[in-house]
Amino acid sequence: MSNIRSEIKAGIGLITLDRPKALNALSLEMVRDLYTVLVTWRDNPEVEAVAIRGSNKEGPFGAFCAGGDIRFFHSAAVANDSALEDFFTEEYRLNHLIFSYPKPYIAFMDGIVMGGGMGISQGASIRIVTERSKLAMPETNIGLFPDVGGGYFLSRCPGASGEYLALTGQMMLGADAITLGLADKLVDSAYIGTLWDDLAADPSLSVANRLSTLEERLEASTPVYHQPIWMDNGIDSCFAKATVPDIVQALIDLDSDWARDCLNTLRQRSPLMLHVVLEQIHRARHMTLANDLRMERDLVRHCFYTEHLDRSGHSSETVEGIRALAIDKDHSPQWNPSRIEDITEEMVTPFFTSPWSDQEHPLADLS
Repeated sequence: MSNIRSEIKAGIGLITLDRPKALNALSLEMVRDLYTVLVTWRDNPEVEAVAIRGSNKEGPFGAFCAGGDIRFFHSAAVANDSALEDFFTEEYRLNHLIFSYPKPYIAFMDGIVMGGGMGISQGASIRIVTERSKLAMPETNIGLFPDVGGGYFLSRCPGASGEYLALTGQMMLGADAITLGLADKLVDSAYIGTLWDDLAADPSLSVANRLSTLEERLEASTPVYHQPIWMDNGIDSCFAKATVPDIVQALIDLDSDWARDCLNTLRQRSPLMLHVVLEQIHRARHMTLANDLRMERDLVRHCFYTEHLDRSGHSSETVEGIRALAIDKDHSPQWNPSRIEDITEEMVTPFFTSPWSDQEHPLADLS
């Protein structure tokens, strides 16, 4: 049974992610179903716009998508299952399709929106969040990096906030995401169902008219916003530094409660991946989305099969991170190396060497 529900109603393609027990975490089947539906609707003149939402155990909304299915990542990596390679190739291809979609694509980002959930929403024409929205790219917590185009969209956040979000995995509320350019409109969660229903409620009105009404309603919403403590001025002064040790030293020198919290967070993340992620964000800032996704496809191969460090399966940083968080749940990953200060350039640079030629790259055709 598919965990994607889709229908065409009054010219609108409606998609509901329907795997609520897993917070709609994306399986390979879901990625494939989403891609098939979106390509079919892209070429169907009866579909003039697309809207996507998540569901919780009680019904629609309340949760959007918690990311990729990391339990699957773990089992597939340990078993050397080729489906793991397929997942990332096909997920990144889906991300590119959404970013380049020729029809309006509206993401109702209510509830959890993390990792892969950001990948299927950041390319939307309209990104709607609520007071229940919790957004993040927390991949360094599992020895991974912010993928699904994360290098592209995080590097375009104001100042050094992209570096901060990528390295720490800081969670944002809906209003925070708007401030950082990662969402467009904030509405009350009690109202989001009405906005969804009204998109396809009156077929006597043109789709253009209904989309215009939606935008007017979104413009009329005036939420109260208070800047969170984590959005400190120190983000730009510390996280704009060229290297992770420089960022750490800047935080030590700042010596504020916020800086100490940041340091504590960074000390819990994978030291190796912190260095890789900072380089990812720096490089992605000057890349097209397609080139960023190709780079990220290279990176994810190296994360699970880290040949230059002679590590794969259980010994890879990512499998160890997932083990500690989701399998054994001891929350004590044994990072290797264990200290930020022990990472060398020779450990980091090979992550950015593609294992494929330009012609053989699994995402070679993305433009």
